[in-house]
Amino acid sequence: MKYVILIVLGVVCLGCGKDSPKPPEAAILNFPLQNSECTTGIRLNSTTRQVEFRWQAGKFATSYDLKVTNLSTTIPVTLNNISALSANVALQKGVAYSWEVIARNTETEESATSEQWMFYNAGSQTSYAPFPAQIVAPASGGTVVRDINNEITLTWVGADVDNDIQGYEVYLDVVSPPATLVASPTVSLNSIKTSVALDGIHYWKVITIDREGNSSDSGVFSFRVLR
Repeated sequence: MKYVILIVLGVVCLGCGKDSPKPPEAAILNFPLQNSECTTGIRLNSTTRQVEFRWQAGKFATSYDLKVTNLSTTIPVTLNNISALSANVALQKGVAYSWEVIARNTETEESATSEQWMFYNAGSQTSYAPFPAQIVAPASGGTVVRDINNEITLTWVGADVDNDIQGYEVYLDVVSPPATLVASPTVSLNSIKTSVALDGIHYWKVITIDREGNSSDSGVFSFRVLR
């Protein structure tokens, strides 16, 4: 009986001694800066520049994936299993991009995604279109309840390298893409209230317009309305 107890205690101690793998924490982005014009890098040819992306380590991360997305085409370039805290990507000049870093740990399937930053890879132009508005609320795929006046609140964030946003056009509809213009707020506003007559799925987008007449499209987002 004594030996059985010792064996059981040994198994318990072995089990207690093994820590669960720690999920990685998100990396902190460093460069290119958020909402900036990136003018540094290696010129590859007249249309392409190699840009270095840099970030700070995420705790417990053993590797990183870098995702860089062309905001005009929405086509991403992804570099996987990066052990360093930087990576180089060849990018077209004069184009807006977003980028984010996914932190991974080889001992767990969990991952952590950084913030998403946007920038322009500098080209020959002297004026840039605004960055696509970032949708804040309702979250894409989320649910919102109409208030007593059958209204909901739409919120977004706009940004422009030239800092010359003039205003926005907000479209909301029950079909995609939304074609009904519900508001044209000035740059000082990034949130509106609008009436919604029906429950169910709704689609919305924001067009950002600058003083030079340049514009950008946030893309279409959906949410469900409840009473």
